[in-house]
Amino acid sequence: MTTLISPLAGKPAPRSLLVDVPRLVTGYYTGLPDPTVQSQRVAFGTSGHRGSSLDLSFNEQHVLAITQAICQYRQSQEITGPLFLGIDTHALSQPACSTALEVLAANGVDVMLATNDDYTPTPAVSHAILAYNRGRTSGLADGIVVTPSHNPPDNGGFKYNPPNGGPAGSDITGGIEAAANRFLETSLTGVKRMSYAQALHAATTHRHDFVDAYVADLGNVIDFDVIRDSKVRIGVDPLGGAGVHYWARIAEHYRLDLTVVSDLVDPTFGFMSVDWDGKIRMDPSSPYAMQRLQGMKDRFDIAFACDTDHDRHGIVTPTFGLMPPNHYLTVAIDYLFRNRNSWSEHAGIGKTVVSTSLIDRVATRLGRKLFEVPVGFKWFSAGLLDGSLGFGGEESAGASFLRRDGKVWTTDKDGLVPALLAAEITARCGQDPAQVYAELVQQLGEPVADRVEAPANAAQKKQLAALKSADITAHELAGETITAVLDRAPGNNAAIGGIKITTQNGWFAARPSGTEDIYKIYAESFNEHDHLQRILKEAQAIVDKAISSP
Repeated sequence: MTTLISPLAGKPAPRSLLVDVPRLVTGYYTGLPDPTVQSQRVAFGTSGHRGSSLDLSFNEQHVLAITQAICQYRQSQEITGPLFLGIDTHALSQPACSTALEVLAANGVDVMLATNDDYTPTPAVSHAILAYNRGRTSGLADGIVVTPSHNPPDNGGFKYNPPNGGPAGSDITGGIEAAANRFLETSLTGVKRMSYAQALHAATTHRHDFVDAYVADLGNVIDFDVIRDSKVRIGVDPLGGAGVHYWARIAEHYRLDLTVVSDLVDPTFGFMSVDWDGKIRMDPSSPYAMQRLQGMKDRFDIAFACDTDHDRHGIVTPTFGLMPPNHYLTVAIDYLFRNRNSWSEHAGIGKTVVSTSLIDRVATRLGRKLFEVPVGFKWFSAGLLDGSLGFGGEESAGASFLRRDGKVWTTDKDGLVPALLAAEITARCGQDPAQVYAELVQQLGEPVADRVEAPANAAQKKQLAALKSADITAHELAGETITAVLDRAPGNNAAIGGIKITTQNGWFAARPSGTEDIYKIYAESFNEHDHLQRILKEAQAIVDKAISSP
């Protein structure tokens, strides 16, 4: 198995790749999913239900069913506060938001829509939920974000955030998913709905200024004084996403030398360069998708981008270009725990099983507890909420961390604050984050890493997810003794949904994607490239065997 790179990767998107938006939206309203077909049912992955109206995996029927299921869940849990409803810039997001409002209003739910119908980043919804719930024990708020994150332009997405402000865990989404599919199976019997015009003017529909509330509070997370005083030149590419109108407000409010390189919103995302697999994907951690900002790196002291719902970040430095997410996460963790003196000495570091082991070495040097969990930001929400985690981050460039006083900021991924932290690091250290990383690896060792991806059908993904430590009989990996075979994460004993094998100087983890029809092998070595290639080769043999068995 190898990752096949498209000949279009990194090049401007040709017109032939651009989605037909009228056809996409028409499919949303006219498509009728067949609940007996697995791919057309509601399925919550790591971040909600995602799909496309072009293949009957995301349309009005799904949104009606999911929203009614959420209303029933709210009632069962006595969640009676407002529901904060946000959307990103994908073509299907506004239609899905309208559908959701029709159901929410018919169920008497107080809904908070963005002022001026603006786009709303995922972290702004999490922030709003937490701000409303602060000090309350009843009448709590929750939220819905209509987004497929960085997925291609023909996708739609729908995710629920309970009162803790973070992504809903499987204990919640499992029930919502089951209830939604029952509605699909019974032709939506029991789904309450009113017309959009009625819903928009219902007494339960309200407006909330997400932008002002979020931007005005950012100074409690980021040290803007040091950024402003050092006159750091900042470049930002919103990638046509939900934060497109936030950056200028941030620059104005905190008087920063910040340039938004493009404020274009285009539902075809035709301004993007093509990702590794020949698809348009707004992934700020992909060097192929980030060609535009990388080409401008010498214009700024630090530059960054966020994905479509602004819950992921990409950091571009003049000395290196686009930093791999693992590099920047390591720098951010080391910097934060050295420069946030009000944080509790007991606040730990959260990472996923596929994040770099350099974080482990940084945690040991800092004397901080490491909390290693499966893929999925939901595992960090409780720790960020109660302050037992100072930082939670994923290899896929999603992270959040505490306020400067050690209290909760957001419990969902926040692409904006890690990006702005890069400017703070540059200002305070007099070096960009890539230069700081170079010093770190001189002290702690330099890992090399790779990730390979390949198509996988549902059956193959299920087989890989079910792989157990007892199924592994090998005692060595790439010439080193295996020190651990994990099918559960050491931080919380939750199932990885795959396998991780470690040695003294390397590891690999294999797992199916929760959002796309691919599977991934992550590998890392502190013994340079040849050792890494040996790990990958042996890992691939294990995975191929696992998904080829009946």
